[in-house]
Amino acid sequence: MTETDPTDPTDPTDPTDPDEERLVDRVRSNVSENRTGMLQDLLFAVVWVTTVSLLYDFAFASAPQWVLYMFMLAGIPAYFGFFASLAFAKRAQ
Repeated sequence: MTETDPTDPTDPTDPTDPDEERLVDRVRSNVSENRTGMLQDLLFAVVWVTTVSLLYDFAFASAPQWVLYMFMLAGIPAYFGFFASLAFAKRAQ
């Protein structure tokens, strides 16, 4: 039976695994670099889902369930279209 070296950095039982630290550092740096973009994405998603849910519940109350799914799927091109037009408007200024 082989003994594990306590100074070996690849020891799977070591609670301070350097891979985990690197992952946490990468996630932290990614979030700090893209904070406003991530916030905009989250805000768009919340507004889109809320709007679609309200439309489906009140305006299209008698519509079948697939209408809700189609409205939700329409959020994908709406997202890209909105942010592409926003980028185009910023360049035009």
